[in-house]
Amino acid sequence: MSTSIDPAATSLLRFATAGSVDDGKSTLVGRLLHDSKSVLADQLEAVERASLGRGQQTPDLALLTDGLRAEREQGITIDVAYRYFATPRRRFVLADTPGHVQYTRNMVTGASTAELAVVLVDARNGVVEQTRRHAAVAALLRVPHVVLAVNKMDLVDYAEPVFADIAEEFTAYAASLGVPDVTAVPISALAGDNVVTPSAHMDWYGGPTVLEHLESVPVVADPTGDPTRFPVQYVIRPQTPEHRDYRGYAGQLASGVLRVGEDVTVLPSGRRSTIAGIDALGSQVDVAWAPQSVTLRLADDLDVSRGDLIAPTTGVPALTRDVEATVCHVADRPLRVGDRVLLKHTTRTVKAIVKDIPSRLTLGDLSQHPAPGELAANDIGRVVLRTAEPLALDAYADSRRTGSFLLVDPADGTTLTAGMAGAAFAAKAAGGTAEPVADDEGWDF
Repeated sequence: MSTSIDPAATSLLRFATAGSVDDGKSTLVGRLLHDSKSVLADQLEAVERASLGRGQQTPDLALLTDGLRAEREQGITIDVAYRYFATPRRRFVLADTPGHVQYTRNMVTGASTAELAVVLVDARNGVVEQTRRHAAVAALLRVPHVVLAVNKMDLVDYAEPVFADIAEEFTAYAASLGVPDVTAVPISALAGDNVVTPSAHMDWYGGPTVLEHLESVPVVADPTGDPTRFPVQYVIRPQTPEHRDYRGYAGQLASGVLRVGEDVTVLPSGRRSTIAGIDALGSQVDVAWAPQSVTLRLADDLDVSRGDLIAPTTGVPALTRDVEATVCHVADRPLRVGDRVLLKHTTRTVKAIVKDIPSRLTLGDLSQHPAPGELAANDIGRVVLRTAEPLALDAYADSRRTGSFLLVDPADGTTLTAGMAGAAFAAKAAGGTAEPVADDEGWDF
């Protein structure tokens, strides 16, 4: 492993890799782990043995993340592989996501909590459709930082004009999506150029290596600026001799800060109370901040259950049953107007109907295809939903945690769609609403 970690280096960066098939994502991750000395000796030995078994004379660093048998047999990434490592300057949680279009759903999963996305491009192929798709997903998920890693520069003789043309095209496309920050780095993941150490073959490049940028990119760590939201996950009522009158509401603080003595409102009921106590890890504390898991005790005995949301009375989110959102459809079966779904938002799940699909995004020119009628697998589009019960749903631009939701098939529990409430990077297409959906089974609301 690497040398000792500076105790002061406590900042954490969550980042995801993305890009088209065979652009070298897993190789980049393997090179990053290997050259930063974040690989255990037995892990490296296992990779060396697996590489020799495939007839390779040098270790295939992609095998450090491609752990499934099918991945190793085909030389592709299928599932999201998470890796945890640290340098003297920062700690990292890395999500290596697949490049195949049919696994875009996995990319959505990996990037949903990321603060930075590394999008790889093969220098020989330039920006392709899947590159644009992944950039669009990163923009949709409000990933604040994007690194364009132009890989396989060794196969184009480390030519600066090739890099410059790709960087210009991608940066212009990302800007049209509203991506606030793009950093372009020319690399060769296989040879190690500009991944951890500067390249001797590209003296024309004066920017940071990939690792240098990961170590220095600013990370927003102050939770006090976010709206405070506490979804209740579990009601604790032991009723033992020691805790006969104890009533606590356990969960993970999704965003913001809560303090003892603060006036709060429970949604959707709208009942108000005061925080009488906060329990964390068996001790009483005065303050809790995201993403801590705590138990709240209220001054009043209220009817509070799983799925309710506790928020400061001064910043209560509006309740709604009409949801407009941008979604990425991840299921094989299409999403159609009139479909009955379950909407899962934080710890709350309610019935919903797809009332309209106003538009589908065309990735090539970012135009909106109006009234598509349905969304197929990996499509990005706008939807209008009507829920059976009110939701305390924030705009995704204000809160990634409480502005996101999933649509689930009520028949078998399959995840259908990942949704981001409110405005997206593209304007909502104009169009009429769908006809009311007749229903005699409790879904007409």
